[in-house]
Amino acid sequence: MTIAPETEIGTVRLTVADLERSRAFYERAIGLRATQRENGSLALGVDGEPPLIELTADPAAPPLSRRATGLYHLAILLPSRGDLAVAIRRLADGRVALDGASDHLVSEALYLHDPDRNGIEIYCDRPPEVWPHVDGSLEMASLPLDIDDILTELPSAIARDAVAPTGTRMGHIHLQVADLDSSEAFYSGVLGFDVMVKGYAGALFVSAGGYHHHIGLNTWQSRGAGAPPPGAIGLRSFEVALPDPDQLERVLERVGEAGIETERSGPAALVRDPSGNAVRLVVR
Repeated sequence: MTIAPETEIGTVRLTVADLERSRAFYERAIGLRATQRENGSLALGVDGEPPLIELTADPAAPPLSRRATGLYHLAILLPSRGDLAVAIRRLADGRVALDGASDHLVSEALYLHDPDRNGIEIYCDRPPEVWPHVDGSLEMASLPLDIDDILTELPSAIARDAVAPTGTRMGHIHLQVADLDSSEAFYSGVLGFDVMVKGYAGALFVSAGGYHHHIGLNTWQSRGAGAPPPGAIGLRSFEVALPDPDQLERVLERVGEAGIETERSGPAALVRDPSGNAVRLVVR
């Protein structure tokens, strides 16, 4: 059974070494607003919306390993190309270095990392009606991004300290996994995401409702790797947010039929993919 088309990616939870250092980065470089939680964690997002990111600090946490499974990057989706232009200027004003910038045909994206080297993508989508298809399948690529052209859409009057706009959300998450076949069996065969793109060597992209991808999976640095040490810097969990309780129960029924261990916590449930990545199934 296919997962509900309204399914989205919700809050991504990370472990970091220094909460104040991370707060300063996400506020300055990304334009998110921070709210301290009673449990000591830090929620980051935009006004009036659920948090995009939740940070928990542990100065003694083992460092991030790019050879282990876990987060490749979280991907913050902006409402418009003009908003991406503002993000480019914010990064330039803050002297934040980019790791890359790509035109993916379906989207335009910037790549960077936080102080703990957790990967971040900031992007905007092209209209779905112009997404290219070849032989009935969605086509994506990694072409050079025309940053100068994007900057032509920079608003004429914008505050130098402009925050991320209302409507900013977690567009997708990209994971490092040990094996693509078992990952496809879990994310598509059990959870019910549709396979959208298999043309990238060492990568797979799945989604709900025809989106280009809600979850990216790759083995570029992690083929055959194990999970990071418990409590290490990096991904703690990410949310798959379903539209209603009935849809959640349908997914959990398939999880149970597959013999996958589930940790229930009220209306939510936590499961782990074959590479050990923690997935929180929640109702939006």
